[in-house]
Amino acid sequence: MSRLEELGFVLKHVGINCENEDEACSVAQRFDEIFGFTKKVGNSSVFAGTEVEAMKTPYLGKHGHIAVGTTDVDKAVEYLKGQGVEFNMDSAKVKDGKTTAIYLKDEIGGFAVHLVKK
Repeated sequence: MSRLEELGFVLKHVGINCENEDEACSVAQRFDEIFGFTKKVGNSSVFAGTEVEAMKTPYLGKHGHIAVGTTDVDKAVEYLKGQGVEFNMDSAKVKDGKTTAIYLKDEIGGFAVHLVKK
């Protein structure tokens, strides 16, 4: 098994920057109407299923963010650093001594990218 296969990278969701809660609700509602992605209102965002996250206020990334899931965030960071990828260490979320989420330093196509634990 290759290192990439071991890390199990998968697209988790796309986050869309919205100006306010009303816009975020509207975006999520439209994905619900078209694709049946059930709208769920949270504290800082409104999800449409698990695939689309509409942010209630603009967050990282010009357009929003892309969440990439992995089996082990710390091992993924170590591997990707070896590939020349840089990380925003201030963005790291840690629970019980293990990183659960962290953003890459640079945007890709106007999107911030973060790793999350699957």
